Amino acid sequence: MRVFLSLALLTFTFAGASRAAETACEDLTKLKLPHAVIREARVVEKGQFAPPPGALGGPETVATYKALPSFCRVLATLRPSPDSDIKIEVWLPTDGWNGRLEGVGNGAFMSSIFYWNLAEAVSQGYAAAATNTGHEGNSGEFAFGHPEKLIDWGYRAVHEMTVDAKAIIAARYGNPASHAYWNSCSTGGREGLMEAENYPNDFDGLAVGDAANPMTRNQASTLYSTLAVNKDPAGFLSAAKWKAYRSAVLAKCDAEDGVKDGLLSDPMACKFDPKAMECKSGDREDCLTAPQIAALNTVLAGMRNSRSGKQLHPGWPVGANPNPTMVVGHEPEQVAIDTFRALFQNPQWDYHTFDFDKDIALSDKLGNRLMNAADESRLKTLFGRGGKILLYHGWSDPNISALLGIKYYEDAVAANGGTSKTYSSIRLFMVPGMGHCGGGDGPNTFDKMQVITKWVEEGKAPDRIIAVHSDSNGAVDRSRPLCPYPQVAKYLGKGSINEASNFACMAPHRYRPPGVKIHE
Repeated sequence: MRVFLSLALLTFTFAGASRAAETACEDLTKLKLPHAVIREARVVEKGQFAPPPGALGGPETVATYKALPSFCRVLATLRPSPDSDIKIEVWLPTDGWNGRLEGVGNGAFMSSIFYWNLAEAVSQGYAAAATNTGHEGNSGEFAFGHPEKLIDWGYRAVHEMTVDAKAIIAARYGNPASHAYWNSCSTGGREGLMEAENYPNDFDGLAVGDAANPMTRNQASTLYSTLAVNKDPAGFLSAAKWKAYRSAVLAKCDAEDGVKDGLLSDPMACKFDPKAMECKSGDREDCLTAPQIAALNTVLAGMRNSRSGKQLHPGWPVGANPNPTMVVGHEPEQVAIDTFRALFQNPQWDYHTFDFDKDIALSDKLGNRLMNAADESRLKTLFGRGGKILLYHGWSDPNISALLGIKYYEDAVAANGGTSKTYSSIRLFMVPGMGHCGGGDGPNTFDKMQVITKWVEEGKAPDRIIAVHSDSNGAVDRSRPLCPYPQVAKYLGKGSINEASNFACMAPHRYRPPGVKIHE
């Protein structure tokens, strides 16, 4: 409704101008939008963008900004509720707009706008939009006593941003965007799934990576793992122990996919019993004691109901190294604690009191539709209008288990009629060796936007995606096909193992180790 209203207002705001007339960048401040004020609109000349003080980004972002073409930068504040204070930025290429909108997301409770993502989008010809999700700061404290702000962070800010970005684009160029896309990872992945389930008309295609979803169960799993490795001090695993475990798994299973390359192409085909690492003569960094093996197995098996034994959250794939400070450290990451303090509206809440039998059900009740994309049947509307979802997840993600990405995909397929009815609408690509949203030992860089736009606009569904790995100097040293799950890349037996052309996507040899379940 708001989209049509916003676009209709354009005809009144710029009296005497046809809908095909463009609006000068600076005149966008005159645009009237429901619940929104455009604070600033100005042209940023080529290579002249400087991020605001305190913005995230390192030395590598400097070159990105220097290469930026000229664009119109629009800053707006949205207030869909009396307590809302949503900041958004919309960047519009001065020349060479490709006719599309690209929305980019956020991380955890961070209010930071990822300016390098906006810059990358504009450099490729997209109009781009981002939001601070309605608050300032990097913790969940903003939510205490402010339920409307929690709603903004959970889902409303991204939706309102998208609606108003479309209106701003239509005013600036005189024509609406032909297509709208979402491209983000982690919390941004969760935001994308919330959009797909709750606002299926906002985006035509969504590239969703390593999604932190469902938020409440994922963060409860962090608490579960932290408590598991600290229950018995003798069972705590140091970072070196986790690395030794990973090395032992690689030693046994690396070559099972036909090539020894330091990667597990399909961890779920690996049969490895941590007991094989048990220390034989005293504790050392390259072996595990019996209490450490017990703690490791508890983490790998995943969060369960203590009474029924029911799986509440996926565990970890064989060979995974959960983050030794955020997931299996002496204390859980702060965002996990903040999630429940915000949800329960209790700034003094202590994670040691979490009841994994009762509080999971309570957090589901409070969090579903607020911060969890947890009803995959709601994707029917998006799929029905031809929308597509490209899911991807790093097998070596240390923050969010790769099995969680598989669970969402399998649940989405089951909820929407099975593979035959969903394969043209949603596909998952697991990325061997990739960490959280990128990086790692395996080929981990690929053009998500090219894949999703071709799928939506040309009907070219991705049967394989070529990913590359670069060395420390930025030179590509390895390429590999990523395959639609559950297929895996298999070496054909000839040629360089660093060339994607020497691999084919094939059905996997599927084996799930005892206790490692994705869902029940």
